[in-house]
Amino acid sequence: MTTIFRCLLLGILLSACTTEPTADEILANAIKVHGGDKVYNSTISFDFRTKHYKGNYTNGSYQLARHFSDSLGNKYIDILTNDGFKRTINDSLVNITEEWIGKYSSSINAVFYFFRLPFNLKDEAVILSYLGQGVIDGTNYYKLKVTFAEEGGGEDFDDVFVYWFNTKTYTLDYLAYEYATDGGGKRFRKTFNQRDENGWLINDYINYKPYDLKVNIADYDKYYEENGFKKLSEIVNKNVKVSYN
Repeated sequence: MTTIFRCLLLGILLSACTTEPTADEILANAIKVHGGDKVYNSTISFDFRTKHYKGNYTNGSYQLARHFSDSLGNKYIDILTNDGFKRTINDSLVNITEEWIGKYSSSINAVFYFFRLPFNLKDEAVILSYLGQGVIDGTNYYKLKVTFAEEGGGEDFDDVFVYWFNTKTYTLDYLAYEYATDGGGKRFRKTFNQRDENGWLINDYINYKPYDLKVNIADYDKYYEENGFKKLSEIVNKNVKVSYN
C-alpha cells in the first residue's frame, strides 16, 4: 500500500468518524432519551407557581386545563382545546373578549410548551436547523435552531429558539429564545432538577436575562461563559404526575 493511498484512506476514515448527526437525528435521539413516542398520548398534571395544570394529549387532540382561585375564593378553570378556549368561574361559563382569549390561550400554551420540551419540536410548524456544536461548562452540545412557519405556528410564529443537547446523553440542558410580544425580549434557561417521572424526563429551569440584548441567542453558550446573564427566576414544576393513554 503506497503512502499516498494510506493517507487517502486515513482521511476517509477520519471524515466518517467525525460526521455529525443531522438536526432530525439529534431531535430523534433526544426524544428517545426524554421519554419516547409514548409521550404523545399521555396525561400530565403539575403545579406551577399558584396554579394547577392538567393536560391530555391523544392522537393529535389536546385539552389543557388551568385551575386557580382568586383572593375571594372564587374558583377559575381555563380550558384550551383544538377547538378553542373557555373559562368558568365557580362552575359557571363566562364570556371573554377575543383579546383576552388570545392572552389566556398564549399563557397556557407557554407553560405546557416548556414543560413538554423537546417533544413539541416535532410539530408540523417547526422549522429545524443545525447550528453546529458549542461548549458550556466544559461540556459539548449540539445546537439546534427552531423557527416557525406562519401557517400553524400560532400568534408567536416569529419567535426564535435555540436548544443545546448534550452530545453524549442527548439531554436538553439549555435553551434560549427571542420573542416579540409585550415589547420583545430574550431569555436563556438552564435545566436543573432533571428527573424521571414514570418514564418521562422532567426539567425545571433557571431563567436568565442577558445584560446585552444585542448578542445573538445562538451565541449564548459563549455569553454564558462570560457571565453575561442576570438570574430572573426559577421555573419549578411541582407534584408532577404522568400517565399514558
